[in-house]
Amino acid sequence: MSIFRIDEIRKMSERERKEELESLRMDLMRERGIIATGGAPDNPGRVREIRRTIARIKTVEGELGRETEK
Repeated sequence: MSIFRIDEIRKMSERERKEELESLRMDLMRERGIIATGGAPDNPGRVREIRRTIARIKTVEGELGRETEK
């Protein structure tokens, strides 16, 4: 799993974005599970990075959705 920038996300196909979004959500769930059980995450900033990347993907999907409505 890598952290993508907005220009990289815009270059992805719709299928790639959906696959990456699903992967990121699973990673986020795993990280939150570690925290909830009282464990120490390997990288505490990773949760924030994952959440931001998910938001970037959803933003691009929203932009593309609005373009098709016009």
